[in-house]
Amino acid sequence: MKPYLLSLALGVVVGLIYGVADVKSPAPPTIALVGLLGMLAGEHVMRFARAVLVHAAR
Repeated sequence: MKPYLLSLALGVVVGLIYGVADVKSPAPPTIALVGLLGMLAGEHVMRFARAVLVHAAR
């Protein structure tokens, strides 16, 4: 259940950011795909940063 609540919370945060940026939902397909790409890139950056920090701490 926790992953679903986290996903919902992050979706609300992204919705708030869309609202501040004045991007109407549903976004045009290109904008939606670029946003998804950014989300995936951010996820991988965080994994990479954690791995680097763990390695540096050794």
